[in-house]
Amino acid sequence: MQPFRLTWEIHEHDSGKLVKEFLKDKEISKTALTDIKFNGGHILVNHVPITVRYELKKGDILHVVFPPEVPSTDMVKENIPLNIPYEDDYLLIINKQPYMSTIPSREHPNGSLANALLYYYEQQQIGSTVHIVNRLDRDTSGLLIVAKHRYTHHLFSKQQKSSSIKRTYEALVHGVMSENKGTIKAPIGRKDTSIIEREVREDGQEAITHFHVIQHYKEFTHVSVSLETGRTHQIRVHMAHIGHPLLGDDLYGGKRDFITRQALHSRTLSFHHPITHEKILITSDLPNDMKKVLEERA
Repeated sequence: MQPFRLTWEIHEHDSGKLVKEFLKDKEISKTALTDIKFNGGHILVNHVPITVRYELKKGDILHVVFPPEVPSTDMVKENIPLNIPYEDDYLLIINKQPYMSTIPSREHPNGSLANALLYYYEQQQIGSTVHIVNRLDRDTSGLLIVAKHRYTHHLFSKQQKSSSIKRTYEALVHGVMSENKGTIKAPIGRKDTSIIEREVREDGQEAITHFHVIQHYKEFTHVSVSLETGRTHQIRVHMAHIGHPLLGDDLYGGKRDFITRQALHSRTLSFHHPITHEKILITSDLPNDMKKVLEERA
């Protein structure tokens, strides 16, 4: 299996730092350093093994090679085709098909994205377990981020907390919306009578959803949606709250006359790469079932 590794060229402003200080600045924890030391990882300067007390000099090339991650033996590897619009040594962007769980559950123990990723990693000789940065509901299609290592996942988690990962969705909602754009600010919490369903409630967590209309149709509206927060079922709950549940979303009042799942698609993802810091923007076309609804009512 190919190990996960990071490489830096040392510049003048880092000259004189101990390796452990430099790596602390890069948010590699003491726990990670212990794991590297005792479980088969390596720290090299100019391809020579060193300790974390080595004093770095300008021009040094520092390599950190992490031990391979061991996937859970409880999760089955499954040969399921994946749509991967972007991949590098640190992350993948997956365009998830509808009716696929992100991770296995009691109701759906197989056929998940996680099962497919483990098989893909084995075929590609990637020594990693599954680190999904932003999950999507089973019936929601579209883009999500997968980190190839817990270190990259940690950096993405910081971006999530600072709302630096931007996502837009497209949805088809019942009724003709009277406002062309707006913001829904309504706290969301779990419904007392359900372990799955959420609702707007005073004691819920803050939830903010922005929407604008793409096109009105006779019986429904095509909208673009972006999130400031990431609550479970946020778009579905908020749109139902204002009287426009998603087509197909029978959990929150939608009807399945047009489509047999909630008509929700993760359309775009943008973020700064956690390692290279370049801006990444990925866009995904609407899936065929949502396109069909639009074409039939055009």
